[in-house]
Amino acid sequence: MARILFLTDFSEAYARNLLLGIARYAHAVGQAWSLCRLPLSIRDKFGIEAVIDLAKKMRADAVIGQFYNTDNVELFARNGIITIAQDFKARFTTIPNITGPHFLAGKMGAEYFAKKGFRHFAFYGTRDVVWSDERMQGFRETVRAANPSFTFSALCKNTQNALWDYDTNQLVTWLQSLPKPVAIMACDDNHAYHITEACQQGEGGGRLRIPDDIAVLGVDNDETICRLSSPNLSSLNQNIEQGGYDVAQLIDRILRDPATPREDVMVQPTHIVTRQSTDIYANNDQHIAEVLKYIHENISQKITVDELVELVPLSRRLLETRFKRSMGTSIYDYILQTRIEKVAQLLCEGMSVSEAAIELGFSDIKNLSRMFRQQRGMTPSEYRREILRLKH
Repeated sequence: MARILFLTDFSEAYARNLLLGIARYAHAVGQAWSLCRLPLSIRDKFGIEAVIDLAKKMRADAVIGQFYNTDNVELFARNGIITIAQDFKARFTTIPNITGPHFLAGKMGAEYFAKKGFRHFAFYGTRDVVWSDERMQGFRETVRAANPSFTFSALCKNTQNALWDYDTNQLVTWLQSLPKPVAIMACDDNHAYHITEACQQGEGGGRLRIPDDIAVLGVDNDETICRLSSPNLSSLNQNIEQGGYDVAQLIDRILRDPATPREDVMVQPTHIVTRQSTDIYANNDQHIAEVLKYIHENISQKITVDELVELVPLSRRLLETRFKRSMGTSIYDYILQTRIEKVAQLLCEGMSVSEAAIELGFSDIKNLSRMFRQQRGMTPSEYRREILRLKH
């Protein structure tokens, strides 16, 4: 039986989902693992040495935790205790980290907003925190590569403050200064929630409307935070439970063979869950905005260009020209890309290929497979198998 100490913030869904993954692994291998949860206050009040003393008294095999990079984590190894760091501020080089491709998460956020027609982008996070810095980098570089005319702004808090603490007045002033409509990606759901609070702080007519003025996207898809927010927050989902499963598997391998390489565990971003905070299709051209809104609201149906022409007072040729200039792609290709992305999202959510095809109105699965391969480099079945592999 493995004895695991978990030193983290259990008010966050990220930690709870890691714990679920660890429990799932223990169940899968038929072992009764002991999981002891420790509050971060022990580390903050008494220091890392107190955590080590507790681990020794409880005969812990491993400690998973949020550690400061000044913590002497090598002391665990000297006492025969496996140590794994949950992403906190910076990655460790001497012990495995539970981390992720954060640049990719930022890239996914930027692409999501770009498809909605935004031309103004911003990022809100915390400086010198690895997951915030790398998400901002991926977001910023993707925005700049998409179109040189797109604008980008960032507000990053100082790490001397607690991650949950923020200056409301500074945030409100920054939000009011941004060109509108603007798409903001926050480094996580807590920071996205700060934005929704700040938007309600404006005096009188100074309040900022979500999503009309500001569209907000978080990361982690913490259901409690996302649904507590008004309006409800859209968020980038990550396969956190699988990360917990992989951590448990790594610990089990090390316990069986101490020579096992200490490798980082990567928590993969999967898809974006759209809620009210990004439920808008922005474009300076009101006719293109109307067309975008119609496409996304009716994506499960077969949409023709002629159908879109009827929505706006433009000829087919003029609509196609203005759409291509605004979105950088043809109407047909945009609809196809959006449909394929929706299929991928449904597959991530557990649908079979045939169920996703029916949901999106594809009558020919072979044709869907061909188009999906062109967009994603693999068939829907291969994509679904890869998702299942990551989950299990």
